[in-house]
Amino acid sequence: MEWHIVILLVDSLVILEDMINKFNTLFVTMIGIGKIKMIPGTFGSLATVIILYILFHIFNISSNLILLGLVIIFIYSFSAVANHIENFEDKDPREIVIDEFIGQSIPIYLYEVSHGTEKSPNEAIIFYAICFILFRFFDIRKPFPVSYFDKNYKNSFGVIMDDVCAGLYVVLTLIVFMIFYSRFFT
Repeated sequence: MEWHIVILLVDSLVILEDMINKFNTLFVTMIGIGKIKMIPGTFGSLATVIILYILFHIFNISSNLILLGLVIIFIYSFSAVANHIENFEDKDPREIVIDEFIGQSIPIYLYEVSHGTEKSPNEAIIFYAICFILFRFFDIRKPFPVSYFDKNYKNSFGVIMDDVCAGLYVVLTLIVFMIFYSRFFT
C-alpha cells in the first residue's frame, strides 16, 4: 500500500514537471510565435506592439496594472527561459521571443506614462511604429552593451538583458531626438 502512494506521488511529480515545461515553452515562445520559421523576433516584437496598443488604447487598462503584469513577466522570464534552454546547445534559440516582448515593452510603456497626458490613438500608432523600428534595429545591430550581454552571458540573464538594453537604447534615442527637436525646431 505504501509503495502505491510513493509511485502515485512520483507519477504526479513527473506530470507536474511536464506541465511546467509545456507552460514555459508556451510562455517563452509567446504562445508559439517564436516557432515561426522566418524572423520570429520581429513577429514577437510586432505582437508586443499590438498587445500593448490593445491594452492601453482599446481596453484602457490602468498603466499601473500593465506595469505589474510587465514586472511579473520580466521576473518569471528568467526562470522560464532557463528551464527552456536547459537541454539546448544554443543558449539563445530563435524560438525564445519573450525577451523581445520585454525589451519592446520598455519604450512603449514609458511613452504611455510620460507627461501624464492623454495620447491619441493616431499619435500612439506612429510612436509605436517608431519604437518597433528602433527596437528591431538595436536588437539586430547589437551596439554595446547589447552585444556584451549577448556574447558574455549564455544563459537566461543574457537572453533577456540584451533586449532590455535594446529597449533602453530606444528610450535614449527618443530622448535625444526630443531634446534636439525642442532646442532647434520650436
